[in-house]
Amino acid sequence: MKDLKVSPIKNGTVIDHITAGNAIHVLNILGGDSYKDNIVSMAINVKSKRLPDGKKDILKIENRYLDERETNMIALISPYATVNKIKEEWVYEKHRVRLPDEIYGIVRCPNPTCISNPRIDNDGNTRKEPISSRFKVTDKDIPIIRCYYCERDLDNGIHEYLNH
Repeated sequence: MKDLKVSPIKNGTVIDHITAGNAIHVLNILGGDSYKDNIVSMAINVKSKRLPDGKKDILKIENRYLDERETNMIALISPYATVNKIKEEWVYEKHRVRLPDEIYGIVRCPNPTCISNPRIDNDGNTRKEPISSRFKVTDKDIPIIRCYYCERDLDNGIHEYLNH
């Protein structure tokens, strides 16, 4: 039996070594409208020699390149991912995603009473302090992040708290 092959892209981004089962979360990070006119190929649970469980996901997006904010969000849910930028069918840049030491405005704190989250006042109006979320990265491999304001840790389900 032959291996299933996904055709190469001419220009765009290939995100490789995504933690198995997380390609759809990566696609959600990139937002629905931002790739609607581009060809997207996704491979799920592909064999991997590099990842601990022996499986990975791959995402290829034609004519789309990632910015630093998007790369940081991907690192939160798939710390071993690599981003390959393709031009004229050649990889011209390749790097592993890396979490910075601190993250600003990308993740919403899971603590509903945290100062960085909006609250509903007595009149039913939504009020928000003029403060953005801020997290310290306490473990870059798992990853685990800690809210700078209320010190709540977040590890499992980080994708649920991403600000897209």
